[in-house]
Amino acid sequence: MYLLGVSLLLLLLKYMEIGPVANWSWWVIVGSFGATAAWWWWADATGYTKRKAVERMEQRKQDRINKNKEALGMRPRKPR
Repeated sequence: MYLLGVSLLLLLLKYMEIGPVANWSWWVIVGSFGATAAWWWWADATGYTKRKAVERMEQRKQDRINKNKEALGMRPRKPR
């Protein structure tokens, strides 16, 4: 997602002709969007995206369990 943000920023700077980006070729700007698409393809093809989503869900689940245990006066386990 950061790469998309950088690509959009470069596009805006090129379009508004601001700074050194105004002198760059349009191919550099288009290439940054190509790099973004390649990153998304790789992340989906290798399972990186799904793995990160599962890790976030597991962390939220563990945080919820720890919060409930603290509310009951129990000490939560330390993560392994």
